[in-house]
Amino acid sequence: MPKYACLNNIAEVGLKRFHEGFEPTENIEEAAGILVRSAKMHDMEFSDNLLAIARAGAGVNNIPLDRCAEQGIVVFNTPGANANGVKELVFAGMLLASRDIVEGINWVRANKDDEQIAAATEKEKKQFAGTELEGKKLGIIGLGAIGVRVANSAVYMGMDVYGYDPYVSVEHAWHLSRKITHVLNVEDIYRECDYITIHVPLMDQTKEMINAEAISLMKDGVVIINMARDKLVDETAVLEALDSGKIRRYVSDFPNPTVAGHTNCITIPHLGASTEESEDNCAKMAVDELQDYLENGNIRNSVNYPNCDMGVCTKVSRIGVFHKNVKNMIGGFTGILGDAGVNISEMSNKSKGDVAYTMLDLDSPVDQTVLDQLNSLEGVFRVRLVK
Repeated sequence: MPKYACLNNIAEVGLKRFHEGFEPTENIEEAAGILVRSAKMHDMEFSDNLLAIARAGAGVNNIPLDRCAEQGIVVFNTPGANANGVKELVFAGMLLASRDIVEGINWVRANKDDEQIAAATEKEKKQFAGTELEGKKLGIIGLGAIGVRVANSAVYMGMDVYGYDPYVSVEHAWHLSRKITHVLNVEDIYRECDYITIHVPLMDQTKEMINAEAISLMKDGVVIINMARDKLVDETAVLEALDSGKIRRYVSDFPNPTVAGHTNCITIPHLGASTEESEDNCAKMAVDELQDYLENGNIRNSVNYPNCDMGVCTKVSRIGVFHKNVKNMIGGFTGILGDAGVNISEMSNKSKGDVAYTMLDLDSPVDQTVLDQLNSLEGVFRVRLVK
């Protein structure tokens, strides 16, 4: 009976999707699957029982992906499950930045005991006057699940939308409004747009992509929205630009000592995906991914292994092999199985960078000797008997 452990609170609506054959455990060492949100896993040692980790959310910076890949541990995330929650917060951020709503509310609180507050409001409100979003140019860096939703909604709000993503998927492109201008150079976003919002993963090539050089290309009075990751932005450079007036507002969902409390920084306490709906959606998707993998060996939405789906096995047995993406691996698998008199009914081999995953449906059972032979091949990380 497969066992799973939760390192964080996972919405009950998701956990209820586990079949009766799955059992929760508080002992991480005996878990075949782990569900996690924000718990840091880099210093954890993983037992041989662990087969997969499902992150109920998009970011996986808290999980050691390379180490997991080398141990044949599949890491899943839940792309798009929290997209609407983040999208709505992006618009909240733009409205807060454009209308000076925060300072206006603070003024009301500070003057709450003034019996003449209504009259005073009419005199003071002009200092909080702002601008409207309609007719402004919005630049979106990253047209994934969140970026596409932001783009389409901005069109309906009357904004002139520019999108940049050299790797936009066919699926997301199909969902993108035709009214959006797809630019091929991110510098066009910097030069043209009144509002810029970032929706890309944090990688070496995207770290501090919004830096002093990028800011120097932007319009005076630009508003920058960051609901993705704080390290995508050189926040020291942003503060200098805020102090000089180059940037009008910086809205971030990531409080830290650099930006917290700084004038013209609107810092939100990491609320992007903190809605009941987002947490439910992430939990359901994470459980479905983990369950399908543990039951059938199928991989969907993995961040360290390729997607590979052969449905439910109708043959006698199924094995999954995690290995390096190098030549002659398939020949080694088929040779061992052939020598053991085992016929391969169906096979799928997928690769992702330096790693690969091979699923084989077999017409006869395989014993431990065959599994050990497969596991001993150079370049094999793990062999798993699924059925």
